[in-house]
This record gives sequence, C-alpha cells and structure tokens, in this order.
Amino acid sequence: MSTLSPGPSPSGSKAGQRRLLGRWWRRQSPARQDRFATFGPLAAVLLFLAAIISAFWYLRNEEIERETEAVKRDTEIAQQQIRLRLIENQEQLVRMAREFVTREIDVADFTPQAAAFSNDRPEITRFVWLAVDRRARARYSTQAEREAPRPAGEQNPPPAAGRSETDWAFIAARDLRQPIYSRPFKDEQGAMVFQVHVPMLDRGVFAGALVVDYSIDTLIRHFVPSEVTRRHTVAVIDEQERTIASTVLPMPGGERPKAPILHDVPLAPAANGLVLRGGGYRTSVGLIGNTLFWMVVALSVLTLWMLLGTWRHVRRRTQIQDALVQETNFRRAMENSMLTGMRAMDVEGRVTYVNPAFCAMTGFTEQELIGRLPPYPYWPADRIDENHRLLQQELQGRSPAGGIEVKVMRKNGSLFDARMYVSPLVDSRGHQTGWMTSMTNITEAKRIRDQLSASHERFTTVLEGLEAAVSVQSVQQGELLFANRSYRLWFGADAKGHALLASGAAPSLPVDVSAHDDEDHLSGLPAQALSGLGNNPREVYAAGLDKWFDVRARYLQWTDGRLAQMLIATDVTARRRAEELAEQQAEKAQVSSRLITMGEMASSVAHELNQPLTAITNYCNGMVSRVKADSIDRDALLAALGKTARQAERAGQIIHRIRAFVKKSEPQRQAAQAKAIVNEAVELASIELRRRNVAIHHYVAQRLPDLHCDPILIEQVLLNLLKNAAEAIDSAKLPASRRHIELRVVPRHTPDEGGVIEFSVTDMGPGLPEEVIARLYEAFFSTKPEGMGIGLSLCRSIVESHRGRIKAQNLYNAGFVTGCRFAFTLPVETTARHEETTLVHQAPSQPDVRPDEPVPGAGNSPAVGTTTP
Repeated sequence: MSTLSPGPSPSGSKAGQRRLLGRWWRRQSPARQDRFATFGPLAAVLLFLAAIISAFWYLRNEEIERETEAVKRDTEIAQQQIRLRLIENQEQLVRMAREFVTREIDVADFTPQAAAFSNDRPEITRFVWLAVDRRARARYSTQAEREAPRPAGEQNPPPAAGRSETDWAFIAARDLRQPIYSRPFKDEQGAMVFQVHVPMLDRGVFAGALVVDYSIDTLIRHFVPSEVTRRHTVAVIDEQERTIASTVLPMPGGERPKAPILHDVPLAPAANGLVLRGGGYRTSVGLIGNTLFWMVVALSVLTLWMLLGTWRHVRRRTQIQDALVQETNFRRAMENSMLTGMRAMDVEGRVTYVNPAFCAMTGFTEQELIGRLPPYPYWPADRIDENHRLLQQELQGRSPAGGIEVKVMRKNGSLFDARMYVSPLVDSRGHQTGWMTSMTNITEAKRIRDQLSASHERFTTVLEGLEAAVSVQSVQQGELLFANRSYRLWFGADAKGHALLASGAAPSLPVDVSAHDDEDHLSGLPAQALSGLGNNPREVYAAGLDKWFDVRARYLQWTDGRLAQMLIATDVTARRRAEELAEQQAEKAQVSSRLITMGEMASSVAHELNQPLTAITNYCNGMVSRVKADSIDRDALLAALGKTARQAERAGQIIHRIRAFVKKSEPQRQAAQAKAIVNEAVELASIELRRRNVAIHHYVAQRLPDLHCDPILIEQVLLNLLKNAAEAIDSAKLPASRRHIELRVVPRHTPDEGGVIEFSVTDMGPGLPEEVIARLYEAFFSTKPEGMGIGLSLCRSIVESHRGRIKAQNLYNAGFVTGCRFAFTLPVETTARHEETTLVHQAPSQPDVRPDEPVPGAGNSPAVGTTTP
C-alpha cells in the first residue's frame, strides 16, 4: 500500500517535517544534548569496528567459497574429460568385439587391430581376447616388450593381486552382457590399473570377452587439463581412501601435502569405487593474520572521526536541510521522468495530484486537473455514465487487480486506449486518505494484439481449408492440441489417428517420456534442437480408411512451452495406385521387349541350334554304320558317345540361356557381379553376332564391387545395345576390319554420382545423326523400318530405375564419324570384392565338330548347318 499523503505539494510536507524535528531537538535538555554529542561518535566507532570485523569474516568466507567452487568446477572438468575418453574407448571396444564375433577379424588380425587402436591411446597398457573358459586366444601389450599371440586354449594368468578383481569383472560381464569395469589392482610392472571387460555376444550367446587394462596414472597425466593441474591438485582415491595416482608428486617421506579444500566425484563411467578428488588452498592466509593491524588503522581513523564529532554536531542542521532538499529534488526528478501517468484523489473523488506523464498523456495542465470533481475533462462525452460507474467501483475498493481498460480523451479531442490500476493511498499514521491511480497508454499494444488475433484467425482458416490433415499432439501427455478439418473428417477428434500416422513417420526422442507421468522429462530439452528431427517424409498406410498418407513430422514448442509434435498427412492414395499401375506396365514392357528381341534373333538361334544337332546326327549315323559293320571297339564307341553328349549339352545350354532371358519374373534387386552379367549377355549376343559376321571384344576390370541390381534387366540392356551395334555394322556393309564391337566394364568416380561402374559398347559403324541422338530415347521413335522404337526407351527406364545414367555419342577421327559409343553407369555396393581381370577377344566361333571333321563310319561327307565367320 502506498504511503503518499495527499496535498498540494510534496515540498510542504518536507518543510513540516523539518519544523517538527527542530522543535523536538529544542525540547531536549542540554545534558541530554551533550550525551548525544559524546556517546554518539563512540557508538559509531563501535559499530564501525564491528563492521570491519564482519567485513574480514565475510571476505574470508567469500574466498573459501570461491576456492571451493573453483575446485569443484576443475574436478568436474577433469571428470568429464576422463569420462568422455572412457566412453569413446568403450564404444570402439564394443564395435571391435562385434567384429571379432562375426569373424570379420580373426586371431591373426588381432595384434594389428590392437596396435592401431592403442597408438593414440596411451592410457591402454594391454589387450587380451578371452574365450568362454577364460583362456586367452590372443593378447597384445603396449609395453616395450610386445607379447606374441598365444595359441588358443592357453590360460591367461592375471596378476596375483588382481586375480579376484578380474575374475569378478569377467563373471559380471558374462552375466550382465554389458561392459564391466574392475576394481583397481597392480599389474605385473607394479602400476595401478583397472580393467574393462567387454562381452562378445554371438547371437545372444556369450562367446568370450575383450579385456583392456587402463593405467590410472596415465589417465590422470594425459586427460586432466594442464590449466586444472596448475591451479589445483587432482588425485584418484580408492575405497580405503588411499591415493592411487595424483598430479602432485609425493614429498621425500612419501607423504603428499593435504589440501584444506576437497571435492570428490566418482570416476564415471567405471563405477568401480574409484573417486576423483580435487584439492585447493587458500591464497590469502596472511589476510586474517593482519586483522589486528587493520583494526588499529580503523580505530585510529574512527578516533579522528570522534574528534570531529562536535563540529559535525554543529553542522547537523544544515546537513539535514540539504538532505531534505536533495530528497525533494530526487522525488521531483523521478516524477518527471516516469512514463506512467499517476493520479491521486481523495475519498470524494477530487483530484489532488497528477504527475507530468499524466498531463502529457491527456494534454491537460496540472492546474486544469487539480481540484476537479467528476466528470473529469478527459472523459469522452459518450462514455460519461460508464466512467461514473467505474469511478464508484474504484471508490468502493472493488477495482480488479488486473486493472481497468478505458477510453481517454485528450485535450484536442482524440481518443486513446489506457489501462488504469488503483491502490489505496495511506498516510504515515496508516489512515487511508484517498486513492492512487496509475495509467498506461495501451493503444499500440492493443493494436498489435488485435492484429495477432486477426492473423491467428486467418492462419486457422487456411489450416481448416487444407486438403491435408494437420494435427499437433503433446509429446508427454499425449493430448491432441490441434486438429484441422481434414484430420477430424478422417480420424475424428481422437488422438489415435495422430498415433497411427506418427508410428511410421516420427523419430524417437532422446529421452523416455513414458516412465512417470508426474515427472517432466522434457523440461530441460530445447525445442530448437529437436525442430530438425523427422523432416524426412514417410508414407503410412491407414488400414481403416484404405488410404496412403505422405506424413511429415517435426517437433515444436507449443504456446504454453510444452514440447509438441506436429504431423502433416497428405492423401497420396491415387498417386500410389498410379505408381503401382505404372510399375506393372513397365514389367510387361520389359518382358515384351525381351520376347521381341528373341523373335528378332529367331533365325540366328535356329542356325546356332542347327550346328550341335547336325553334329549329333552325324555322330549317331557314323556309330550306327560302324556297329553294323562290326568295325568299332568299345573305346571308340565311348569317345563318339562322349562327343555326342557334349553337342547335346551345348544345345541345352543355348536353350537354357534363352529361356532364362525371356522368362517372365518379378524384378528382383540382389547383389550381382558385373562379370557374370557380361558373360551371360555376351553368350546370348554371340548368336546374333556370328550370324552377322561381327566380332566382339569385352573387358571387365578386376576387383569390381558388387552391384545391387536385377541381373536379367541389366543383361537385357547390354543385349539390346550389342544387337543394335551389330545391326548398324551389318546394315552399313562395312569391311571386316571394322566389323567388331568392344564392350568394356570399368569403375568410375563422378562428382554427381560418386562411385559407379560404367558399361560401354563401342562399334566401328557409321554413327548416328545429331537429330537422331536428340530423340534417341523417345518412345516409339526408331530409325529401322521394322523397329518399334521401344528398345532404347526401355533401356533408359531400366538404367534410371537403378539410379544410373545412359548416354550416346559419336566417335570422330579428323572430323569424320568412325563409330558410336553407348555407355551407362550403375551405383556400386560399399563392400568391394576381388574379381579377376577378363580380357577376351571373341571372334565368330565355330562348332565343336568342323564340317570337314571325319565321323566314325560316316566317311568324309561335310556336316550341314555350318557357320562361316
């Protein structure tokens, strides 16, 4: 409650106080005045002495608190550095243990792996790979003398002092299936170490442990920051309060200086009883020792002040008057600088005081307002009755604590919005003498609030008109905070629809919010750091609606500060069904293209099959003739039957390749080798190439990584390109020197695609016109009279479906076209494999039985169905 008293001016009140004080002093007796003059300075000296002592005590405690905080901070910094190092090493060791179990690293590779791991980790002194029975399969020591890997089955003898600790840690790691840190013990060299046992799990079965020794002294020396050790001591203490390692060397007697300020933290994440202790010392020990000197100085100064007490007593009245003047000026300056208007009125509603800010707001002067009764001149004419009602409410003390929003009229007739707060005005005796009102101009704030309200209404209208479902749900309470019209139409006002969409689109949060409902696990989690989570769209199927939704999720901070998740789900059912239909049409087109290709090669296939069948006929006729003439022995008969069987196998292989190529099957992406795909495509293409008397050279680079593709589709692309090249050469009637094709498969690295494998088919044909190259991949565009124009278009679709690219270009020599080159790329798998280099020159082949080869019993008659290169 305010203690201001109503009156015409604050200066009058101060003058009255001065008069009262003077009368009180004159009424006192001279003896009492002398006592006041004598004992007043003495009391001041005693108080000042007490203040000095309190100041020294406070400074001492302040120094101890600062040093304690510094020790605590430095100890926690050292703990954090060691903790991060141990956690990083633990994650690497878990990965190595997984690789050991999956046989990616065997015993022979253990030493190089351990050496590479410990090169930049001086705190690690030894690696041991233990089997289930605690026998060491391999070990590695970082000491000067390296230990060679021991044969499997040899017992790993731990140091005698630490055998119980290592046994306990091994059993705990085996039972708990997680890394366990042992208690400290001395190793063979006498150094204090502790071990971490990382279990090796093979499909959930304990298969051994990876044991690593940590040197405690090395951890302290390397991972406690140097700026920390320069300021404070850091030591590692065991459960018996023994110092295991410290940044301070011991005294000649073996004792280390004890610090008066200590702070202990556990050596996380080891949890093995070790404590990291930081120590500090007070730097101003001599300050308290010099307290007597300072007290003497203070008493001397106070004695001088006591001598001046009488002179100060004479000037006291002048000082009091100056203080009152200064206070009056201060109050006047404060009133003039306030931006909030202040108005005081008595219990009858008469205005008794207004400050300059109130006058500036209304445009009326102080003389025009002081002493006025309602209606006041700043009341709007059309709101006088309403303002009378509000004034009566103020005078009765029923004004709301949040203030009253009113319209105020300036002297020039303009209006502005204001908010008034009313409080009782109480004098120095505790009696209420009126009311004090503070007024604030809220015109701009109200305008901004109205604009925000209109903006919110427009934003809500836009969200309600969206065809996509928009919902916001509290992460912790699971409460649906907002849902637009589309969401309510599909899922109603229930949060289950949000959970259905979020199950396939939202990422997991870094904390568990389902443990206890009464705990706010997300109170310290910044929403800004989570705003980037879940931006990747995902498609979710709602079985109840038989719809597919493209769902985008992100986390945001709701208006009340809670962490919330927003989902935007767009109905993509029509697009999904169109894509499925397009995929079915593409599969049919691929099968049709392969059938068309085989149809175009039918004469070549028949010619290729005719050769082994003719050979079989010749062999059979020869054997029949010789059997009838009884001129064939058993060995000759077996040899002829073997040749007949080989020709039959050859015919069967041709039919098997053609059947596998044209067989209708679902597209299946799998790991495939480029060499196998090329071999199959070349075998099929050779049938057509031999008929057209075209040779083929193919080269497959070695050590190519595997491809993740459909081998049949890639084989179809290669076969189409090889067949087109052969047709171009044959149609141009080129000489034998230019009747060959080169197929190359090599690795490439491009800035756009990264690591790829490039397949290129190069011929020595007449090339392609530029206008044809521009339209080469258009559907139903062909340069062949009988062509359908779907071959290269389908090839491009197949390559791009594998995230590859295809291109064609002419080859020039001195400005003349000397051939054409088609090339396409496919992305590679990350795991490389070793593949032999294949460089084969394949000319038009001959059958196993030449036309002029004699067949037993058949004379030298030529065979039918021969092929001429």
